Amino acid sequence: MESAPFFDAAADGPEDGAAHWLMAEDGVRIRIGVWNRPAPDGTVLLFPGRTEYVEKYGRTARLLADRGLATVSIDWRGQGLADRLIEDPIAGHVHWFPDYQKDVKAVIAAIREMGLPEPYYLIAHSMGGCIGLRALHEDLPVRAACFTGPMWGIKMSPSTRPAAWALAWGGKLLGLGHVYAPGTGAIGYVATAPFEDNLLTRDPGMWQYMKDHLEAHPELLLGGPSLRWLHEALRECRELDRMPSPAHPAITFLGTNERIVDAGRIHSRMARWPDGRLELIDAGEHEVLMDTPETQARILDTMQAFFAEQPVETAIGV
Repeated sequence: MESAPFFDAAADGPEDGAAHWLMAEDGVRIRIGVWNRPAPDGTVLLFPGRTEYVEKYGRTARLLADRGLATVSIDWRGQGLADRLIEDPIAGHVHWFPDYQKDVKAVIAAIREMGLPEPYYLIAHSMGGCIGLRALHEDLPVRAACFTGPMWGIKMSPSTRPAAWALAWGGKLLGLGHVYAPGTGAIGYVATAPFEDNLLTRDPGMWQYMKDHLEAHPELLLGGPSLRWLHEALRECRELDRMPSPAHPAITFLGTNERIVDAGRIHSRMARWPDGRLELIDAGEHEVLMDTPETQARILDTMQAFFAEQPVETAIGV
């Protein structure tokens, strides 16, 4: 397995962090970050959201290591240091949403090759929550799953949604799928937005942590989504919404001030997840794992206890 660049100082994770290149079955190169300090209680597969990258979860990996868990994070195709998919490297793009499952398969093969400790657990954020839900339906070999602000729908006004569908579909049909979705462009939200009333976190320290990453390593930056990505995301969310909930035990954490993903879809999904529950984070924004230290600790303590209480027979897809 080939070593990949890893920005250890920026990540601020456990001391043993390392990155590796993986090749998906269709020839797209992705990157994983691994923190494998002695972890007697298993390994977390950390599925990041759109625009995110391995190093962003270094501090989360440190907190998970303190709780006896190794962490593997991912640069999905089209972002981080993984292969960018179109001529404009700043546009968030994917050809087909199921392609992300090829990345998942490559990661599972790699962690088994590395002998990372079992059982495996899933923590999935935003777009990673969409990818993770699909992966659970395809028998992702995890004992339990936790989601934070999962993208099971994209927040839009009722009047905007039909227009978004039409524009995204039309752009794809006309060969304009590479064009930025309306209202977005070749700029990164964290790199340009002020902390005041930002959509991600209430914690100024975590906001600066994210900004510092992009200032020190601008190659990690991703701008707005392409029309193709938007169409694929809308379609995947619709298809998943029509499916039953997986058999895996699950908790979803949702900030009550969520302004990026569709909170209604999250409430609906968790209300019909037989072995699932919803935990609301009062006044929390989209990235509850990037919230105040107290909120992070409370969420991770809940996750740790939830993982620990799962019997061996709940592991699915192993």
